[in-house]
Amino acid sequence: MSARLNAVRFAVGLGILAMAPLVIVSADGQSAAAEPDRTPYTQTKHLTRSFISDGEELVVDERDVTVSADRTTDLRGRERINISWTGAHPTGGRTASPYGEQGLLQEYPVVILQCRGVDDPTLPPEKQLSPSTCWTSTRQQRSQLVDESSAVWRHDLYAAEADRAAKTGLSPLPPECNDVETFSTHVTPFIAANGTVFPSCTAETMAPEAAVGAAFPPAEQAAYTDVAGNGAVKFEVRSAVENESLGCSDTVACSIVVIPIQGLSCADDDRECRKAGRFESGASNFANEGVDASVSPSLWWAESNWRNRFSIPVTFGLPPDACNVLDSRAPTGFYGSELMAQAALQWSPAYCLRKDRFKFQHNKMSDEAAFALMENGGGAAALVSGAHKRRGEDPVAYAPTAVTGFTIAYVIDRPDNAGELTDLRLTPRLLAKLLTQSYVGSERGAGHPGMSGNPSSINLDPEFQQLNPGLDLVPREAASVLLSLSEASDVIDTLTGYIAQDKDAAAFIAGKPDPWGMAINPAYKKIKLPRSEWPLLDSYVPPSNQECYQQNPSPYFTQLAAPVTSMRKIAEAVLDSWPNVQTKCDRSTTSDPWRIGRIDRQGVGARFMLGVVSLGDARRFGLREAELATTKGAFVAPTQAAMAKAVSVASPPKKDGQPFGLDVTDVVKSRSAYPGTMVVYTAARTSGLEKGDAAKVAEFIDVATSEGQQPGSGNGELPEGYLPLAKSGPTAPLLKQAHAVAASIKEQEPVPADEEPSGGDGDAGGQGGDTPEVTVPDDVPAGPLPSSGSKPKDEKTVAAEHAKTEPVVMPDTLLVSSEVAGGLIPVLLGIVVIGAVCAGLLRVSLGRRRSR
Repeated sequence: MSARLNAVRFAVGLGILAMAPLVIVSADGQSAAAEPDRTPYTQTKHLTRSFISDGEELVVDERDVTVSADRTTDLRGRERINISWTGAHPTGGRTASPYGEQGLLQEYPVVILQCRGVDDPTLPPEKQLSPSTCWTSTRQQRSQLVDESSAVWRHDLYAAEADRAAKTGLSPLPPECNDVETFSTHVTPFIAANGTVFPSCTAETMAPEAAVGAAFPPAEQAAYTDVAGNGAVKFEVRSAVENESLGCSDTVACSIVVIPIQGLSCADDDRECRKAGRFESGASNFANEGVDASVSPSLWWAESNWRNRFSIPVTFGLPPDACNVLDSRAPTGFYGSELMAQAALQWSPAYCLRKDRFKFQHNKMSDEAAFALMENGGGAAALVSGAHKRRGEDPVAYAPTAVTGFTIAYVIDRPDNAGELTDLRLTPRLLAKLLTQSYVGSERGAGHPGMSGNPSSINLDPEFQQLNPGLDLVPREAASVLLSLSEASDVIDTLTGYIAQDKDAAAFIAGKPDPWGMAINPAYKKIKLPRSEWPLLDSYVPPSNQECYQQNPSPYFTQLAAPVTSMRKIAEAVLDSWPNVQTKCDRSTTSDPWRIGRIDRQGVGARFMLGVVSLGDARRFGLREAELATTKGAFVAPTQAAMAKAVSVASPPKKDGQPFGLDVTDVVKSRSAYPGTMVVYTAARTSGLEKGDAAKVAEFIDVATSEGQQPGSGNGELPEGYLPLAKSGPTAPLLKQAHAVAASIKEQEPVPADEEPSGGDGDAGGQGGDTPEVTVPDDVPAGPLPSSGSKPKDEKTVAAEHAKTEPVVMPDTLLVSSEVAGGLIPVLLGIVVIGAVCAGLLRVSLGRRRSR
């Protein structure tokens, strides 16, 4: 193995050791994990703005500002954390978007940046936080070139004398940064993780990730504070995978810096420096008028602002390719459900970082394809969310591995600068309208036969307006569709099953208009549901006089729907407010042919987008999740209690080792259960599987359903968006079956009758008929699991039961270390022993002296 790889192993091993929970051995010899401190960040500072008048300092504004963050550890790239504040100066001149350069024309915003380094004076300078290690996306955020009268930073009370010179920031200034000799110039260079200094005064001198049209939009914000001094945002962090120049990783310390702009303190009576803003608190600046520089975010780096920073240290988890770097063994592939993507991201290191475990790898593909691959011997196991038709002769068993599901993620802005919608409600019929492309999108779609009276987009639909009042009436192509998958998935099967069980949605699909006269797109009339893959059936090509559309004749509604291959892509599209609608006309020059492409990202204040995503992705990226209708006017969000309630109405399988019957009809009838809840199973053959693979599959199930069910964001833990399997409560029968199936797969024998989660014969899924009583071993406390015919428990009862569930005991997770690290352990133990001996001798010696 190369020296470089050993070095990486050692560095990562130390990083993991630093973040790992302390292992304590109890009196009975059992190990217990001490929980790491996950207290959210909260800090209060007294901020002031002062002017020097007649040689004395006069405080003109003072505020006690409190900043909080809900997550600071084990972060992953593109994850969003909630940052909030109170007591700040209200913002004036709010812009349409707070991101990057677009947020500069505001007064008194709160600037939020991601920076390399931490505020710790004991660390060497290269690990210290400074404006030069903070990421911004444009030169306008780092470079000032103005005439002397506008150079307000030169009058900053707290600036060093050298920083009040006419040319500051770099010495000497590069020629491209100093093209007007008589102007005052300041640049805040960016220093990359590899030490490269980017002057950042022109587009050409910025770091490569700041290029125009970069892969990721700006994350830094100049955020809005309301008239009461309060504000809150979701801030997206970037790892070295997304921003190599910034370089934040599990081994490189970084911080989120929050700077409430209080206004420059002034060392003299300079008029521009003392300005207090042109806009009233709460006013908007959608016309992009000029602002007073002294209270603007463009001078975030000035000492008056920088000294007021709140520095939030953050740590990152291992990168997605950590196992490829740290473990040279060939992986064992598990194929299937994308619902497991976020869990697999955290679980993989728990396997590859241990020499006594195999190297697990999750490969996303459709459930049906994964099941076929497993049956044919191309994969050791398939991760699926329901029973699949067997085509081979070998029996297959299903081990419940995770309870999760899908959600309808959305980003919708309220009109008049009122912020985002936080409580979207959707019915099966509204989802049916979106999937069947029954909104006309724009004037281009209005000519579709049979749809002339339909709204352009869902926000103009009276049914939607009744459930979600107070939104704007602007027609949007992006609001006419639900961004969904282009390939088969058990998620689509569950979603369309939810639509099919509703009588109003079923009637709409059958051709009956809704009460307001909206009719289904004729291309989808009487489409059979449920189904695992959603087809694009509409072939309508609108007539047009525009050269662009004449050169590119395509079915319009297919361009609107534009499905993608993964829910991760949908989640990132919602995160970026960038619909996948493919209707934008573009060409490089006037002589080039027209081409059709993706429409632009939506601006803050005018966003409206919906997409089908996994709960794991929604929680990782901080996306908003819609409430789905059940019965009697109830709307249910994907909470832990609502998912536990869904599991509680599942019917046990009537054949050993088969999936439980989680019928969406029963879930909806329970009223308080979440309809998008799904169980993911590890499906594998119980005969004909190679011995080594059988052992690995069994090990995966055992680890995933023990330490893998411990909630948390660390390696081997269960991320948000999943309901833990527990020894008692609604998920207990799932856990029991997982253990029985794991043993069956390992021994390559059918599930023993005394380990069956239920008795009797019948179809997989256990629908219909009487359900036998569930038998639970003595060491597993029994939990309620009523059959589909049982009376469902109310949400409070299920929530209470799940809150009382006994957590699964986590076995110790060993770390792979280098020879150096391994050698340190006995050395340290030796030092401890020697120290104890020396201490004892010293006590004896002191005792003798006292006795004299």
